[in-house]
Amino acid sequence: MKYILLPTDFSVNAMNAITYAMHFFKGQAIHFYVLNVQKTSDYTLSELMTNSPSGSIYEGVLEDNEAKLQELTESLREEYSEETYTFEPLLDYDVFTDAVNQAVVTHNIDLIIMGTNGATNAREVVFGSNTLQVIRKVDCTVLTVPEDYRFVPISSVLLSLNYQTFPISQVPLLKEVLSLHKANLKVLDIKETGNAATTKDNTANLDRLQKMLNYQLFRVKDIPEAMAIKAFEQLMPVELHTVIVEEQHFLDRLLFGSATSKISYESPIPLLIIHC
Repeated sequence: MKYILLPTDFSVNAMNAITYAMHFFKGQAIHFYVLNVQKTSDYTLSELMTNSPSGSIYEGVLEDNEAKLQELTESLREEYSEETYTFEPLLDYDVFTDAVNQAVVTHNIDLIIMGTNGATNAREVVFGSNTLQVIRKVDCTVLTVPEDYRFVPISSVLLSLNYQTFPISQVPLLKEVLSLHKANLKVLDIKETGNAATTKDNTANLDRLQKMLNYQLFRVKDIPEAMAIKAFEQLMPVELHTVIVEEQHFLDRLLFGSATSKISYESPIPLLIIHC
């Protein structure tokens, strides 16, 4: 991984995710793109009218955030001057996910790191609205950092599989994460009660994965997915949890429970979300 996207709205949660990213990649040569996206709907008419008559509304709306973005990237350069990091500010005036998608394509982004934040809508409370939309609509691996989570050395990574097939194209990324932190991989194979999809035999998939990655396998059966993961994380502490998203309803099942269980999952540790 060389190119990392750090979306920010200058909030405490966004800054917490950026700080986590700095520790996560310590000792690596990384180019960070720090992205701020602004919409005119976030500004009042009076704020727009205070700008210079010679300037466009577009310029007026972005002026303050451009200054904040420059200040943030400069402070990161100073604070992490001993690292081989480079920082590039990106400012966009667009729909949030459209701006992120454009940045991913234009700058060959390998990973997006975002913080979670509280929200009033139940479907957004775990990740935050912007983070959830990025997971759903942007075809790029996302690392979400829980609110107030502080980086701790990563010695164990959990990969939970509930019938999903790990994509071959993403094996190098997971290998790199494991190598970077000298971490071991634990695979949790879940067969959830009453979920027809998860009754499929995952042996061939796991054998295929074993040829590419060394891991310790754990199997659970007839336990709701969220409950199985929570119990595992309590019994076998891990510092990073990896999940595979094959289709949109997977997130709904994980966050709000399956048709047979309403137990929901809220990750206490950073979550690496990989798309098939």
